Amino acid sequence: MRKTLVGAAAALTACAVLTTPTPTHAATLATAGTGWKIATQLGVTSISPSRTYTVTFATETLRKRYTPLLAPAVPQINAAGIHLKIGGVEPVNPAKCGPAYHVQIIEMYRPMGRAGFSQGMPCPNPAGGVGIGGMVAYDSEYWTGYPIEPYKLRNTLVHEPLHALGLDHPNRLDAAGQAVPYGCVATSYGNTPIMCSPNGGYKTATTMGHLTGYDLNGLRALLANAKAQGIK
Repeated sequence: MRKTLVGAAAALTACAVLTTPTPTHAATLATAGTGWKIATQLGVTSISPSRTYTVTFATETLRKRYTPLLAPAVPQINAAGIHLKIGGVEPVNPAKCGPAYHVQIIEMYRPMGRAGFSQGMPCPNPAGGVGIGGMVAYDSEYWTGYPIEPYKLRNTLVHEPLHALGLDHPNRLDAAGQAVPYGCVATSYGNTPIMCSPNGGYKTATTMGHLTGYDLNGLRALLANAKAQGIK
């Protein structure tokens, strides 16, 4: 497991992407750019331009809780060229990936072992590097009195499924090769990518939970890589 790109304070919401050996990919594929990075450490280089990815939930309670909070980001993701929809309830085994092209949502108490930290990851090493979805575990503490600002919560809820689709943290690295907390490019208004760790994304009531242009560029890069690989 690699170190996570998160800050030290437990009060900050963040996440981790578990890693497995990285397969070799063609040098023509773009894996990082300004404000975005692809989860190549998990073997993902692209995403299907034709298949529909479906967000599903472990229980009806979770479906009702998260569907309206995730919904604003779905049109943005679709507009970028990825087919994504919010689905229903299905059984989830946290120990393994579910059906192909599903992003499964569960809740766990401190999935990363720290208060306020959630986790998302794509299914590792998919065939040809084409992402097939993955799993998200939200910290159940968000709903039992954990002190979290609304924008941090909303951004975290969208950040994690983007991991499952194949995006990683775009934080810059220090001289030792370690990710710098908050170390992401920002707009002239001070907005960092929603994939920045920790707590990237917009902060106002009308924009929180929405992808920034940086994040959308990352999704478009996944699709461009699919085109370069001849994937339809």
